[in-house]
Amino acid sequence: MVTVIDPQVAGVSGNMMVGALMDLGAHPERTVEVMEEAASHFGGAEVRVSEVKRAGIRATYVEVKTDESQAIGYREFLRRLDGIKNPLLDDDMMSMARAVFHTIAQAESSVHGRGLDEIHFHEVGAADAVADVIGAVFAYFDLNMHMDKVYTLPVSVGGGRVMGAHGITPVPAPATAEILRGFPVEGGPAEVELTTPTGAALLVNMAEGHRRFYPPMEIQATGYGAGRMDPDFPNVLRILRGREPLPSDRIVLLETNVDHLSGEVLGSLFKRLMDEGALDVTLTPVIMKKNRPGQLIRVICREAEHERILEALFRETGTLGVRVFPQVHRSILERKIIEGEVEIRGRRRARFKVGFLGSRPLNARIEYDDARRISLETGIPLRDVIEMAEEQFRASLQRSGGQ
Repeated sequence: MVTVIDPQVAGVSGNMMVGALMDLGAHPERTVEVMEEAASHFGGAEVRVSEVKRAGIRATYVEVKTDESQAIGYREFLRRLDGIKNPLLDDDMMSMARAVFHTIAQAESSVHGRGLDEIHFHEVGAADAVADVIGAVFAYFDLNMHMDKVYTLPVSVGGGRVMGAHGITPVPAPATAEILRGFPVEGGPAEVELTTPTGAALLVNMAEGHRRFYPPMEIQATGYGAGRMDPDFPNVLRILRGREPLPSDRIVLLETNVDHLSGEVLGSLFKRLMDEGALDVTLTPVIMKKNRPGQLIRVICREAEHERILEALFRETGTLGVRVFPQVHRSILERKIIEGEVEIRGRRRARFKVGFLGSRPLNARIEYDDARRISLETGIPLRDVIEMAEEQFRASLQRSGGQ
């Protein structure tokens, strides 16, 4: 799956992220529960969820009502964060939440030239921001987005000036600009702060990269999270989720039938064609004219190499004709060689060729040389080594989410 976070028009804030993820399908009651539980450690908050329209676009609005909170130091903040206990919040969720808060702390530290222990949170120390981060992280995992390829489009930050804890500052706020370092941003479309430090920190921790435009995808779900204001533009954060198309390329297919070549010549031909740049060569037994046994030679290659391979086929086989199928479409999986460890009479390292559909592993095959080595080392038949190794490795891929 691929997920695209789209803050191009109205930027991103913490409650907009929560609203968009709820609108995308995250469990609303459970999300509210963990938000209020988290906020209770920072003075308490009441969370309300409603459906609204912003410039005619329907969206989910998450409002967090809280009393004024005092700025707190980073150590005290972490102590309270560690006190959040809810069976709905697992270790992975809390780890990501800590990463989001650490992103903001690092930005504040850089902007003010102070160590982390000297940083006093103003926005993050507030119960509403804590609720937003915990709610967004819970919804992110509830949707299994941690298994997706997640991208962000350019971030609208707004414009003008804003009054903050340190007085009047330009938009984007210094901490926001620091957090978004390396990500594309755009000013406007209004003279207000559209992207907050909390929203920016959530964005950079969720997205593995940024794109100028939407990647190829089959859209399956959309979510809209509303901001508080209803200006003359859609004040919403949009998140789209869908399937990635299968990777594909175009190849040339060459075919010829022969009935006069010996096994030695066919073996040599196979190697010669691969050396010339063929992607694959197959030999299939066929019955030809006058019931003569022969071979169908089939070669796939890239267009740039097909003339050279065609010449080699004529020269090496003596055939009088070759069928050429130009621009054949081929769907392919992304392939990676991953080294893993298996237990076969002791722990042994082996390489596996893994095929991925998007970010999801679909199959895994042990490399022949490694399987043969393990077979020789253990005395176990090769086919049994292959079966045991691939079964163990596929199980480890499932446990790790394909990483």
